Amino acid sequence: MVSIKDVAKEAGVAISTVSKVLNNYPNVSEETKEKVMEAVNRLNFVPNQVAAALSSKKSGRIALLIKLNMKTQAIDEIDMQYISGAISMAREKQLDVITVFYSMIEKMSLDEMRRYFASQSISGIIIFGMNNEDKVLLKLIESQTFKIVVVDSPLVNESTSCVGINHYQAQIDVAEKTIKENMCRSILYIAGMKNSYVTEEKIRAMKDLAAKRKLKLFIRNGDFSELKARQLTFRYAKNKDIVVCASDLMAIGAMKALIEMDIFRPVCGFDGIILMGYVGKQMNTVKQDFANVSAEAVRELNRLLNGSKGRNVRLPHKLVRMKYEDIIC
Repeated sequence: MVSIKDVAKEAGVAISTVSKVLNNYPNVSEETKEKVMEAVNRLNFVPNQVAAALSSKKSGRIALLIKLNMKTQAIDEIDMQYISGAISMAREKQLDVITVFYSMIEKMSLDEMRRYFASQSISGIIIFGMNNEDKVLLKLIESQTFKIVVVDSPLVNESTSCVGINHYQAQIDVAEKTIKENMCRSILYIAGMKNSYVTEEKIRAMKDLAAKRKLKLFIRNGDFSELKARQLTFRYAKNKDIVVCASDLMAIGAMKALIEMDIFRPVCGFDGIILMGYVGKQMNTVKQDFANVSAEAVRELNRLLNGSKGRNVRLPHKLVRMKYEDIIC
């Protein structure tokens, strides 16, 4: 197995210098960094270093990689639930956990990202909020350098599992329930972000539902933004019979706009966040247990770390109407 001593010898520098480069220490010249990284690549040092960590007593350290929702000023309840559920299950499985925000690593190359996680003694990663434009993360998953669980992204290989609800079926369930409760012939569907795996599944569900029920479907992307959903509702909802939203925050924005317009249109959301209970108008929504999703992701990552192969894990969802009385304590 290639060691850090071998890298130092290949690069013609001290072992401490190699360590500084791998751990992104300041005050190391670009020339020295280049020499060290050339040696690392020639000797294929990073994968071997990670493999060693996986087989050592340090294999119980995992990272939660979270992409924060910057489209709202509301507290990101979903991410807080993710963190809470993961920490609780990690404690049960005796795993050490660190939290990494995507903004910290988004400009890294694949090798830089692998070195970063290796330097933190990370053996497994749970990725939240990944989309199909996160090219370096896709390469990281394909490399199978680490054991990885992705939440709500349909990516599976021998070292990678996917955990989440069936978003296709859940979107059909909540929209169809709302349509049945109201006489509807046309739908304004406010989708999430264009590059999202989940958005693609939900749009496919709405297209299939509209075709099945012979309804007119008008789709616009709201980017999970309450403000953008409000603007889209002002612009398009007057000539539609129902507003279906891909998130509760967007449903709140749509409902508030309809109230200001002084017209009634049924609105449904998706997620089941607590904020829905304070809106004043009950709406159908899909209730996800985000803490349980995250706990299941940790459980699945622990399974991978113990030698099992990746798989697709589907979790249940339910339809609810959030009431104020149900959320206060």
